[in-house]
Amino acid sequence: MVNIFTIHNTLLGFVMKLAGMRPQRVEISPGTIINFWVPTQTQTQTKTRTNLKKNVVFLHGFAGNGIFTWQLQVLALAKKYSIYVPDFLFFGDSITDRADRSPEFQAECVAKGLKKLGVETCTLVGLSYGGMVGFKMAQLFPNLVESMVVSCSVMALTESVSSESLRRIGFETWSDFLLPETVEGVKAMFDVGSYKLPNVPDWLFKHFLEVMFSNRKERKELLEALVVCDKDFNVPQYPQRVGLLWGQNDKIFNMETASNLKKQLGERATLESIEKAGHLVQLERPCVYNDHLKKILSSLLEDK
Repeated sequence: MVNIFTIHNTLLGFVMKLAGMRPQRVEISPGTIINFWVPTQTQTQTKTRTNLKKNVVFLHGFAGNGIFTWQLQVLALAKKYSIYVPDFLFFGDSITDRADRSPEFQAECVAKGLKKLGVETCTLVGLSYGGMVGFKMAQLFPNLVESMVVSCSVMALTESVSSESLRRIGFETWSDFLLPETVEGVKAMFDVGSYKLPNVPDWLFKHFLEVMFSNRKERKELLEALVVCDKDFNVPQYPQRVGLLWGQNDKIFNMETASNLKKQLGERATLESIEKAGHLVQLERPCVYNDHLKKILSSLLEDK
């Protein structure tokens, strides 16, 4: 039986090209390549025009690559914005021979890739792991990142936040949760990530397991590098405006976590939530999520 996600990814690439997107691999440095989905006409090609679209960069979570995670949002927003969707290192077609597994290195590679694509300023939209990398980008490259939309994430995965989240979802390590080795493990991952897991056949989870978990060793190292000591983390002062958009029933980073994040960010942040939605809010309730996202982006960008 042909893998359904292999077919889906092929069809998705075709649909994205119809929507004005194309894949492009960008060499960051020798041995390090980031794969992006970019507008058919990039900013480099259209820089002489006066009416340029605003740039929106989507940063994915740990359960899938960029275009798989954000496919429904890209299709909804590609006409209005210049959309860029990178694959983080060891996801999709992004690779490196460097040993650095930190979110800072991910942030640096994406930022350098965007610069090579002609992107001077942008708004980030980050989910979970992508939100954490996004916060690093906002901190390290404030001239690039003008604003952010963050869903179901934290500034940094401190030991205290990590242990409490793992206790809440019933796993000992993030690798146990996010790098499943069995069909039951994949089902458990989606069950935790959802408000209500749809009744789908086991072969669908089996197909997901077969194609979505390459580079296991490197991804495990990414997860290990993500957790930081509480005493080593100081809340940065971000100049950017941040819109927080949450699934009300997120079991991983719950609404208390969202409220704490808003307090950390202060007056420059807003918080909205979507009922009957979990951690994978953008896939579980895409129409509602897209409506909220469009309004937040308009608020962040239309007055610029």
